[in-house]
Amino acid sequence: MRVFKTRTIATDACKKGRVTMGGVAVKPSRAIKVGDVIDVRKPPITYTFRVKALAPNRLGAKLVPEYLENITSPDQYELLEMTKISGFVDRRKGLGRPTKRDSREMARFREDSYADTYFLDFDDSDDDTDDFE
Repeated sequence: MRVFKTRTIATDACKKGRVTMGGVAVKPSRAIKVGDVIDVRKPPITYTFRVKALAPNRLGAKLVPEYLENITSPDQYELLEMTKISGFVDRRKGLGRPTKRDSREMARFREDSYADTYFLDFDDSDDDTDDFE
């Protein structure tokens, strides 16, 4: 119910073991009943839902709260925010090419004008050392 964008993606998630009920991975054809608690792992967090009612057919997004209750813990959402904030800094090897924005930030960092603006230029001449003696 609107947890995944398409049924195919939902089926693949079930086959990969990302959808669980009571800690046990479920198959795509698993029947559910009112009161079941379903965990959906969508890295980096795990969403938790409680089934409130069964729908006879597909629903619009506005009707989902009548059938499904989101009981995901707040610490999971904090983890999601931390991941969004970290962005490029925590990019792991093999995660793909940098985005255009990342490339622009790296290029701006490498420019001489950026270094001159944000880093102090220390002078090693002897005439300044007299003030400290």
